Amino acid sequence: MEIRTIHANGVEFAYLSLGEGPLALCLHGFPDTAHTWRHLMPALAERGYRAVAPFLRGYAPTEVPADGAYEDAALVADVRALHEELGGGDDAVVIGHDWGAFPAYATAGRFRRAVTLAVPPPGSLAGLFLDYEQLKRSFYIFLFQTALAETAAARPGFIDNLWRDWSPGYDASEDLEFVRRSLGDPANLSAAIGYYRAMLGTTPPSGRYPAVERGVTGPVLYLHGSQDGCLGADLVKGALDHLPEGSRAEQVAGAGHFLHLERPAEVNRLILDWLGPAS
Repeated sequence: MEIRTIHANGVEFAYLSLGEGPLALCLHGFPDTAHTWRHLMPALAERGYRAVAPFLRGYAPTEVPADGAYEDAALVADVRALHEELGGGDDAVVIGHDWGAFPAYATAGRFRRAVTLAVPPPGSLAGLFLDYEQLKRSFYIFLFQTALAETAAARPGFIDNLWRDWSPGYDASEDLEFVRRSLGDPANLSAAIGYYRAMLGTTPPSGRYPAVERGVTGPVLYLHGSQDGCLGADLVKGALDHLPEGSRAEQVAGAGHFLHLERPAEVNRLILDWLGPAS
């Protein structure tokens, strides 16, 4: 898959594309790249979708945004703009993993179908950082609020060990090579860390984008690995209480945080069954 570019929401996005048909927008997370969808995109294309996986703002070869905004509202505005600029219609679908799940939840009502992986719906995250075991898993989020963040994250082994801890037993060597290409420049690494600084308010909202409406406005398939070392799988419990009627929540046995890479056949099947045939 060749890398193409498109201008949307004031940012020059790089993206991978495969297939023809209704748009299937695939959003990656941290520390990852658009290549994370290399197993799902061919399956989507075979089903009759045009699978498009952008590199999120700040992740090379997408440019570092001039406005330096990484809050939820900026990510949601990106997704809306990409949907429009890529010619997506009412039959478009969205799939988001990790950071990509946040705008997928927020825009679910604008897409025919939505899928999220590894991050539960916003309402179920209340009290997340009050749990001791989860606090240990989330140490990096608090580290990323400090001036040590870039230095620590750039040290050999830091990102490799996040992948190791989050998806135990998975060989991430190919993925990590993609990540090194995307976040190897200090400006790109700082951009990726910027998402977390915006998340906890260390960097205040830019005010440049419309506020994100709270609540999920369209049915969602939410998938979570049972061995996820980033966000504990117990978060699946009660997730449907925070999702619209018709949603589903499934735990994928034996998979960690990067479940779509660890169990591609099973995850592809769950996603394709949920999406159904392209309209």
